[in-house]
Amino acid sequence: MTLAVSFLAFNNSSAPYLEDFLSSLEKTLRNLDFNVCILAGDNSSDDFRLNELQINEFFSDLPYHFEYIRFGKNLGFARAYNKLIRRAKDLKVEYFLMLNPDMIFDENLIATLFYELKAKPELASVCPKIFYWDFNKKMKTNILDSCGIILKTGLRFSDLGQGQEDLGYYDNSKILGPSGAVALFRMSALEKIKIAGQYFDERFFMYKEDCDLAYRLSNHGYTSMLVPQATAYHDRSLSLKKGLRARIIDWKSRSKWQRVWSFKGQHIIFIKHWSKENFFSKIIIILELVIYFIFSLLFANFLLKAYTNKLKINGID
Repeated sequence: MTLAVSFLAFNNSSAPYLEDFLSSLEKTLRNLDFNVCILAGDNSSDDFRLNELQINEFFSDLPYHFEYIRFGKNLGFARAYNKLIRRAKDLKVEYFLMLNPDMIFDENLIATLFYELKAKPELASVCPKIFYWDFNKKMKTNILDSCGIILKTGLRFSDLGQGQEDLGYYDNSKILGPSGAVALFRMSALEKIKIAGQYFDERFFMYKEDCDLAYRLSNHGYTSMLVPQATAYHDRSLSLKKGLRARIIDWKSRSKWQRVWSFKGQHIIFIKHWSKENFFSKIIIILELVIYFIFSLLFANFLLKAYTNKLKINGID
């Protein structure tokens, strides 16, 4: 099998999007002239069957190798995707594509990404230009969601161009790796960097696991690339305003558990990769840790529990 196309569903988080997502996915699959398999993982609870019914019904009459894998509970992003990657390995897949279900795509998305990655063996991964999609209004925008992950001093990761109007400024920019929203990987590269059987570090339940994977691939000498000719549209909670106030409002709009996992993920990254950073970067990390702690102490006491359980750092590096 040449390519595995994968996605995860989770309760009502994905159910409202599936009709648009699956229809868009089917259109981009039509443009492929090589073998593909579809691997759908479901993190929904056992009593929630809407995703399962929609997904199985949609693929029942399509000419693709399709597997629906119900996990029975929420395994988190990293652990669930590791299971899908292992299944792709069993099927002897060469390339692995991850897609968020809260998205729609350009009809040539998969083909464009695939042929770019195939033609450049030095690349471990590629990503498209992702725009913000207003799902409620069914409206595509010209506002960027991500042109890939970039790394700043102090192990600070961000989505390139996020919240900005697309004027083509980032089309030739270097990136560390793809956003987990849409990412095409070379399976042989993923095999090289896995540790203790894990591709994504499963200590990241959600948030920052794509940053950690991109960092590890880069440290192994692999590169990634933005393919601006490939486009996707993502319904993410995206603040178009800039500045500290906008960031605080955006942070407060997230659920409590989302804030906890984002907080933990960043701290795990600090501790995992501290030794690989230079002196100046370590100074920035120390300052960030102090700011995180003071902020938690004054405004978000619930985050302090992440320190008391030692962030569950013991495990893979």
